[in-house]
Amino acid sequence: MGIQDRYRITGMDCASCAQKIDTAVRRIDGVEDVSVSVSAGTMTVRRGQIADPAEPIRAIVTKLGYGIAPLANRTAPAAPAHSHAAAEHDHDHGASCSGHDHDHAGHDRGHAHEHAPATPAAAAKAAPPLDLHGHDAGEDEGAWWQSKKAKLTLAAGAAIVVAFVASHLFPEAKSIIFAVAMLVGLVPIARRALMAARYGTPFSIETLMTIAAVGAVIIGAGEEAAMVVFLFLIGELLEGVAARRARSSIRGLATLLPETARLEGPDGTREIPAAELTLGAIIQIRPGDRIAADGRILEGESAIDEAPVTGESVPKRKGVGDTVFAGTINADGVIRVEVTAVASDNTIARIVRLVEEAQESKAPTERFIDRFSRWYTPAVLIVGVLVAVLPPLFFGGNWDEWIYKGLAILLIGCPCALVISTPAAIAAGLAAGARQGLLMKGGAVLETLAGINRVAFDKTGTLTLGRPVVSDVVGYGRPEAEVIALAASLETGSNHPLARAILAKATDLAAPTIVAEAIAAIAGKGMTGKVEGRSLLLGSAAAAAEIVPLTTEQDASISAFSGEGKSVSVLLVDDVVVGIIAMRDGPRADAKAGLAALAALNVSPIMLTGDNARAAQAVGSDLGIEVRAELLPQDKQRIIRELQAGGAKVAKVGDGINDAPALAAANVGIAMGGGTDVALETADAAILNNNVGDVARLIRLARRTMANIHQNIVIALGLKAVFLVTTILGITGLWPAILADTGATVLVTINALSLLVVKKG
Repeated sequence: MGIQDRYRITGMDCASCAQKIDTAVRRIDGVEDVSVSVSAGTMTVRRGQIADPAEPIRAIVTKLGYGIAPLANRTAPAAPAHSHAAAEHDHDHGASCSGHDHDHAGHDRGHAHEHAPATPAAAAKAAPPLDLHGHDAGEDEGAWWQSKKAKLTLAAGAAIVVAFVASHLFPEAKSIIFAVAMLVGLVPIARRALMAARYGTPFSIETLMTIAAVGAVIIGAGEEAAMVVFLFLIGELLEGVAARRARSSIRGLATLLPETARLEGPDGTREIPAAELTLGAIIQIRPGDRIAADGRILEGESAIDEAPVTGESVPKRKGVGDTVFAGTINADGVIRVEVTAVASDNTIARIVRLVEEAQESKAPTERFIDRFSRWYTPAVLIVGVLVAVLPPLFFGGNWDEWIYKGLAILLIGCPCALVISTPAAIAAGLAAGARQGLLMKGGAVLETLAGINRVAFDKTGTLTLGRPVVSDVVGYGRPEAEVIALAASLETGSNHPLARAILAKATDLAAPTIVAEAIAAIAGKGMTGKVEGRSLLLGSAAAAAEIVPLTTEQDASISAFSGEGKSVSVLLVDDVVVGIIAMRDGPRADAKAGLAALAALNVSPIMLTGDNARAAQAVGSDLGIEVRAELLPQDKQRIIRELQAGGAKVAKVGDGINDAPALAAANVGIAMGGGTDVALETADAAILNNNVGDVARLIRLARRTMANIHQNIVIALGLKAVFLVTTILGITGLWPAILADTGATVLVTINALSLLVVKKG
């Protein structure tokens, strides 16, 4: 097993950048394997034990035009066995609940809330973004307009403006003026092409660009050459901005952790940096605090909001012996927790590692023009040389005549139309998407989306509303509106998700406003209060059964709702059951139509969720989608990789931090626009309208764009092929061929702009 060295690489924008670095570094003596990640901005090199090629690696990467700095080698430590065991125990416990016991627990976590003193300030306090990569300060860390590529693009644009003014003052020197302006942008591009050729990549996009610009100058089209170079630089700059934003995403995860923790010791409780917590330490978590470390509850009981880790929409009631995760939020009770994982191996640290590893192992997607240039550029060069040399050598042709024809072929083959039209189609596709609220981070994302055949959806907030709503109200001797009004009287002023659901239902039904007195929360049972001298209890079925036996009809209703994955609350007035309220996180109104649109594109959906199995199956049954439930972030990522191993091209759609590893591992990660910043930054695309149907629109737009690119290639190459033959036969001269090439550029550009016409559906 060789030694692994990791490097920070700056200036990479796309897969072709990674490919050039990979090819060059592999040629160095002592290097056994190379892995370059554009999205993570890193390179991992495996080398032999004897030689250390660090200096040659630095020299070559620098010559290729990229920045490089060593990173501290970091092997992800294995999580302590007790930490994983605890997590598994917690999942098993949740999965083993059956019948209405499950909903007793589900409701327990809903009715001891918001009435204990809360500390919102503590909940809001979070650590500043940490440098989780060990990044050295580099070009990627500054503002995008301060980057070298931004400065080069601005210089090239300024040169064109100056040339435009100068050409009006000295019209006889117009070609020379624009040729000089073109060199401002072309010289760095040509230098990169030469370096890439020297280190193993002779036919890169930079080579294609250099040939196009030089060919245009030779035929006197200096103005067009300068614009081609400028447009090329703009495209690279935009790709760079997207890449830089993606690299910053992981650091946002650090804001989930509090900066300090309340450590218990012989001298009382004191605040220490959360990073200094050790195994076995005892910490105190107050209501409203984010939990600073993975641990096990030693004392106390509280509702824990686990949405950041599991995606479950309803806080989970936990007590002594239960596991809690770093980054989750303690809702209502003071708890004492024994730390079971140090900062470098807590839940958030593991999510960070999962995202990093997914990005580094994700195969880079090459742009179509990069793949095309590999054979087009050498083919044109070879044909030109053969036409110039073979007839004079073997058939007695005139050297002057055939050298002229060889040069004409090189100019006919000048890839101006190709270089302009393909990015034009990509730009039009991206712009068309933006008009519809569909944002994509570059052309490679569009190209990959066109090949997607599986889509993995998160449940909470993606296919569902992301919050519980009242689905059923059963009254016993009282109308539905009165049952809801009495329940709402106990929940007034509460911000708990189940309370908000009841209050929203009361508004929908225009239920009368009832004022309750002496409202109190009974831990693990529910809410109590008085209305006009009558005692009210809104709690779990178990809490109600302790006060009054449930009838067979009532027990059957509770069991039926529980079987559908719903949380059930029972309302008692003076110790008599007067109503049952069932709540669930229901499907979004547009979800079923959105999934049907995917099916029409022969794309198969699957739901991956951290929510409990019965709630997930209920939603899946409504929508007709395959379901995998009770998943942790690493489970979602594992399933994505299993689908890919089976040959699927997978898009992952989610909106939470728990989705970040899977978003990074998928061929394309798609974030719903209402989701977390981390999900939006980790993903390759974003749907701003929060519409499930927009996933199908994204794929449809991507397929239209790729079809448009292929049409452009056919138009450009078709005209070139015609004039190639007629020039060799002597039917046409150089100028008609050049005009045809200009015509091809116009045609393919118009075709690309047709993508801006938004098609419905």
